[in-house]
Amino acid sequence: MKIILGISGSIAAYKAAILTRLLVKQGAEVQVLMTESSKAFIAPLTLSTLSKRPVFTEVVSESGWNNHVELGLWADAMVIAPATANTLAKLANGLCDNILSAVYLSARCPVFVAPAMDVDMWHHPATQANIRRLQAHGVNIIPVGHGELASGLVGDGRMAEPEDIVTFIHTNHKQSTLLSGKKALVTAGPTFEPLDPVRFLGNYSTGKMGIAIAEVLALQGAEVTLVLGPTDLKPKNPIIKVVSVLTAKEMYAACEAIASKTEIIVLAAAVADYRPKVFSETKIKKNDGALTLELERTIDIAATLGKAKKTNQILVGFALETNDETTHALQKLEKKNFDFIVLNSMRDPGAGFGHDTNRVTILRQDGSIVVFSLKSKMAVAQDIVEEIIRSANLKT
Repeated sequence: MKIILGISGSIAAYKAAILTRLLVKQGAEVQVLMTESSKAFIAPLTLSTLSKRPVFTEVVSESGWNNHVELGLWADAMVIAPATANTLAKLANGLCDNILSAVYLSARCPVFVAPAMDVDMWHHPATQANIRRLQAHGVNIIPVGHGELASGLVGDGRMAEPEDIVTFIHTNHKQSTLLSGKKALVTAGPTFEPLDPVRFLGNYSTGKMGIAIAEVLALQGAEVTLVLGPTDLKPKNPIIKVVSVLTAKEMYAACEAIASKTEIIVLAAAVADYRPKVFSETKIKKNDGALTLELERTIDIAATLGKAKKTNQILVGFALETNDETTHALQKLEKKNFDFIVLNSMRDPGAGFGHDTNRVTILRQDGSIVVFSLKSKMAVAQDIVEEIIRSANLKT
């Protein structure tokens, strides 16, 4: 591929060196463009050395005119990483005062943008309006990360890691319409089962894995409904329909309402297996003795949807295990009529609840097993969606 890599003035510009190296290593020809402010964060010489091409920082330079029209026609893809709030505003509104925005306006290829900014800048209505405008223009927005930012705050706004950007480009440049016209249902997050007005039974799920899957399905063209348990995280893509629920009963009701009209169902939520049999209308007071709770089963969403599964539907389950992982996952695969099940173990470092990474194994109905290395959850989501596409092709 011939790739234009545009770099704007963010501390995340240092990651552009890693991104350039990864793209070149995969055989891409990379032409780097830099805004004036980006040179304060990384030297053009570094990127020129890694890309093996001169870096362009101006439309007109001492060596002549760097033809932005020809560059826009030359590229198979344009990637802007990092893209600051200022650059996003320029692109969204057609402002053209540097080589990066000039080439963007001339480009006929797919454009990928990896935003990078502080949390409040990212969530500001003006930034989000610019994101929506760019998406309406067909620009692919690479989801931002959540974590510690240069300001010291913790939140959304981190530029995606270079490895994730490469995976995103590779997948979406080739497959961006493979799921067009398909409806997808994804569950994510925990469920909370109330005990009294201030207490509940729950688990440590954050919903990161399910949200990432919803994001990738949407990027592949699917119409996605995300049934999301109680969590502070939300999908970045505004076209994803989010149905917020609290309990297992509410999650089942939300799924049951649309499951029969959905071709792809991914059950990534950590649904409570039990709930208190009796809900106390007032706060339960402590006493000197032990407290005994009587629990009852919640509805098994996966098993119920599995029994009703149609021949044209893909049903994907998850198994988070602590022991005898493969045995338990295979039992779930068969019992709940999944097309495949995604297994991860709490014993694997960096996997499970709360992490930005995951290590999974996919077990298929035909008995084959695919083992993956530890990856970011966005990269794992790409692998899972590729398996969904594979399963869908087998049914057509």
